[in-house]
Amino acid sequence: MDFFVFISEQWLLVSVLVALIYTLAITERIKAGKPASAHAATQLINSDGARVVDLRDRSDFTAGHIVDAIHIPHGEIEGRMGELAPYKEKTIILADKMGQHAGPAGRLLKKAGYNVRRLEGGMSEWANQKLPLVKGKG
Repeated sequence: MDFFVFISEQWLLVSVLVALIYTLAITERIKAGKPASAHAATQLINSDGARVVDLRDRSDFTAGHIVDAIHIPHGEIEGRMGELAPYKEKTIILADKMGQHAGPAGRLLKKAGYNVRRLEGGMSEWANQKLPLVKGKG
């Protein structure tokens, strides 16, 4: 009961707190790379030569991945970042299953100087939109 009294009496402070929390959440999300829809990712790949890094496990990757995707499981990204050095001037699009692992990987790559975007909705959204997938090792 006291909580609601506090909120009603201090509505301005509570509003400022909520705005600051929202701003922090947005800022942290952008630090991991801006989200890119499947359509935007396709444009980046076709026009800018962006490279897709698939962060999923081997079994998910071989079941279907984006053409020419580089497979680096999310747990190995820090140790294998050197493999992406030839693409430092290109946009790196991080693709995971549903968006859960792209954030931490994106923060690591951005800190290392890469231009990073995260595939919105991950490979689940890509497949739901019936976009092309390649099966096998790739």
